[in-house]
Amino acid sequence: MSEDDKVPEDYQKKRDFDKTSEPSNGDVSFDWADERPIFVIQKHDASSLHYDFRIEVDGTLKSWAVPKGPSTDPGDKRLAVPTEDHPLDYADFEGVIPKDEYGGGTVMIWDRGCYRNLKDDKSVADQLDDGHATIWLEGEKICGGYALIHTDSGDDERWLLVKIDDEKADARRNPVSTEKTSVESDRSLKEIDDEESDDE
Repeated sequence: MSEDDKVPEDYQKKRDFDKTSEPSNGDVSFDWADERPIFVIQKHDASSLHYDFRIEVDGTLKSWAVPKGPSTDPGDKRLAVPTEDHPLDYADFEGVIPKDEYGGGTVMIWDRGCYRNLKDDKSVADQLDDGHATIWLEGEKICGGYALIHTDSGDDERWLLVKIDDEKADARRNPVSTEKTSVESDRSLKEIDDEESDDE
């Protein structure tokens, strides 16, 4: 696999790796994953607080910014705005992006794990091309079936992230409000910001 295959071109163009500590070489080794494709949800305190929802598809992380974060309530339809593909090793990134860099702000690994395709007859890549993908997440905070749905509003940037009504659905839970620390380091956004700033 070439470096260009590992690190998507749009991702590279938007970053100065002499300034940001974000991954730049695509090297991947996860001690928390098995052979299945991975997902990660990163809480990102940039110009506005949001959650970056990323799933492994064909060697990269397909990514969406979800302003309100994921829900466990099937009645919630969460806006998900697609962003550029990220390299797989971004799933292990937690830290502070310099304020003058693209996406400047603090990044927390809010949840992560593996997932499986819920449609045996169609790849996740093909489902996304069709505008409707269903997957089963197995994370530390988020589990169960989720759908990514491209809306028919005529806006390519408008997708929805929706919890499927299954045994893992729970309208009473609100993990975005109650689960506030990193699954990697057990730090809050403020602790990540304070500690990373002290190391500079």
